[in-house]
Amino acid sequence: MSLRGVWAELRDRGVLKAGAAYAAVGWVALEVLSVVFENLGAPGWVLKVITTLILIGFPVACVLAWAFDITPEGIRSVSFVYGKPAPQSANVVVEPSTEPSVAVLAFDNLSTEPEQAYFSDGIAEDIITDLSRLSQLRVIARNSSFTYKGGPVDVRRVGRELGARYVLEGSVRKVGQHVRVVSQLTETTTGALVWAERFDRDLTDIFAVQDEIALEIIEALRIKLSPEMEARLTRKIPVDLEARNLFLRGREHAFLLTANGSIEARKLLERAIAISPGFSSAMACIAFTLVEDYVMGWGDDPQRSLESGLEIARRACAVDDQDPYAQVYLSLALLWNRQHEESMVAVRRCLALAPSHADGHMQLANLQYYMGDIEDALNTLDICMQLDPLYPEIALYFLAEAQAASGQLVAAVATLRRRLERNQNSETTYALLASCYGHLGKIEESREAWAQVIRIAPNFSLERRRRILPYRTPEIFERRIEGLHKAGLPI
Repeated sequence: MSLRGVWAELRDRGVLKAGAAYAAVGWVALEVLSVVFENLGAPGWVLKVITTLILIGFPVACVLAWAFDITPEGIRSVSFVYGKPAPQSANVVVEPSTEPSVAVLAFDNLSTEPEQAYFSDGIAEDIITDLSRLSQLRVIARNSSFTYKGGPVDVRRVGRELGARYVLEGSVRKVGQHVRVVSQLTETTTGALVWAERFDRDLTDIFAVQDEIALEIIEALRIKLSPEMEARLTRKIPVDLEARNLFLRGREHAFLLTANGSIEARKLLERAIAISPGFSSAMACIAFTLVEDYVMGWGDDPQRSLESGLEIARRACAVDDQDPYAQVYLSLALLWNRQHEESMVAVRRCLALAPSHADGHMQLANLQYYMGDIEDALNTLDICMQLDPLYPEIALYFLAEAQAASGQLVAAVATLRRRLERNQNSETTYALLASCYGHLGKIEESREAWAQVIRIAPNFSLERRRRILPYRTPEIFERRIEGLHKAGLPI
C-alpha cells in the first residue's frame, strides 16, 4: 500500500485525531500532576512512573482508534484488507431512500506498472455504466467522480460536493494473469460502511467481477431488480482487455476536442476494433470524432466526415442495440445531419437504456435547444448538472445558449463569464457574449468581446455557423446576429 493510502487510512479511521487528543490530554495531565506532586512532596519517581504509563498508553490508544470506529450505531470493529475495511464489517443497516445516489470513484491502481491505470479506470467505469441503467438509482457521472483520482478521499466531502449519498471506492492489483479487486461502499453522511468485498480472480474473469460488484451494491441498497433487468446488467458482448485499454486511451484523445486529438483518437480506436470487431462503444467514439471534425471544419472534407460519422454510428447501434454510448453518438450524428426526429428517437433510446447517462441528458438538452424547445432544454440541463455536478465547461456554453434564447440575457452573461474562467480561448463563448452585451445595450463590452473572437479565430465566420448549425428554428440564431448588429459590429 502507498504512503498516501496509509495516511488516508489513518485519517479516515480517526487515528490522527485520537493520537493528537491523547498527546494533548497527557501533556496537560503531566503539567498539573507535576505541580500537585511538588506541593505534596511526593518522590520524583512517582511522576516518572506516570509519564512512562502515559507513553505506553499512546500506542494503545492509536491501536484502539485503528481497530474500532464510533458510529451512530455504536462502537464497531474495523478490519484491514489492502487499505479497505473487510467484508465482515459490512453489517450496517441502510435506511431505504426514495432516490439513492452513488458516486463511483476511480479505482486505485496498486500494480507496479503506471500504464495499468487504464485497466483500473475501466473497471470503475464499467460499474458506472452498469449502475446507470437503473431507474431507481442516481449515478454520478464519471466526469465528476473521477475528479478525486490520485488524492486522499474524504467520503463526507465527496458526498457533499457531488450530492451523493453513497461512495464506492476500490483498488486493483494486477500481477500477470491474476487480479485482486477490493471495493467498499460507504454512506457519506455518517461515514458508515455499507458493503465491502475482496475478489481474487484470473484476469479472464474481470468482467464477471464487475457484474458481481454492481449486483452486490444493488442488493446492499435494497433495490429490487426484475429478471429482465438483471439479465441486461450481466449481459456483456466480449471485449478484449487490450481493446478496452485502447478505447479508453482513444476516448481521452477524442475529448481533447482538437484536430490532432481526433486523429490520434481514431488511430487508437481503430486498433481496438481490429482486436474486438464487435466493440460498439469504440465505433461510436470514432463517429463522435468525425462529427466533431465537421463541426469545427477540420480536415480536407468536413461534409464527408459528417456522412462517415453517421454511417459508423448506425453500424455501432446495429452491432449492439443495448449500448447507450452508441445511441447517444448516433443521436449526435443525426442532429448535425438535421434529422431531428430520428435524433430524438436515438437519444430517448439511450436514456431508456441508462436513465443516469449524463452525456445522454446533455445530448437531449442540445437537441431540444436546436429544435426550439428552450424551456425543455433548460430543464434537461438541470438534470444533467445534477448527474454531473462538476460538469464540463461545454455544459456552461449550452446553458448560456438556452438562457440567451429564452431572454435571460443577464443570466447568460454570468454563465459565459463562468465558462471563461475555465477556458479563456473559446471564440464561440466570446461571440455569444458579444451578442448578449449588444442586446443589453453594453456596446463597449460587446466590442471588447468581439475583439477576443478575432484574436482567437481571425477567420471566424458567422456565415459558416449559420450554414452548419442544425437549427430547426433559425430565428434563434438570427436573434444572436441581431445582438451583434445592435453593437454596431462590422459583421
